[in-house]
Amino acid sequence: MSSVGGRGKSGGKVGGGGVKRISMPIYEETRNVLRTFLNNVIRDSVAYTEHANRRTVTAMDIVYALKRQGRTLYGFNS
Repeated sequence: MSSVGGRGKSGGKVGGGGVKRISMPIYEETRNVLRTFLNNVIRDSVAYTEHANRRTVTAMDIVYALKRQGRTLYGFNS
């Protein structure tokens, strides 16, 4: 019996279905990498803000901080 475009366990050919489980240490490593990345971006953004004698971090401060780290973000006017 062939399935016509349905999803589920019967086909077995399309995708793996469901949520893949990953080990616990991956979560901790991912959290540490994200924390380091955000710390660097925020530190640079605050430096731009302080240099401009402002007390509010703007979106452009974030864009410039990301660009400085080699992660250019498009879609914001400069």
